[in-house]
Amino acid sequence: MTREEEDLLEHYRQLNAEQQRMLLEFAVFLSARKAGAEVPETSDRPPLPIARPETETVVMAIKRLAQTYPMLDRRKLFGDTSKFVAQHALEGRPAVEVIDELEIVFARHYEKLKQS
Repeated sequence: MTREEEDLLEHYRQLNAEQQRMLLEFAVFLSARKAGAEVPETSDRPPLPIARPETETVVMAIKRLAQTYPMLDRRKLFGDTSKFVAQHALEGRPAVEVIDELEIVFARHYEKLKQS
């Protein structure tokens, strides 16, 4: 076992059961992306239950939602996400409001995918 693998295992063991499950799901997500390949857009798997932290930036929220909905094509979400980032960064719209809207947008895209 390499030092990195030992470190990962040591950190894994320090997490509670829910955090261990989330780490494993994230590892599966990353390994599925191999060398930056896009995850195919399919509704075969449900969204990953990644909790929203109490304090989160808009960029962190986009990353979390992309991990929550790995089955969505990010290119289709780019227009909406960039609009909300601009509203926050350029217009001063509060992050909490923007993140609430982003969650709705991602969920709407997922529902549309499920229906197709």
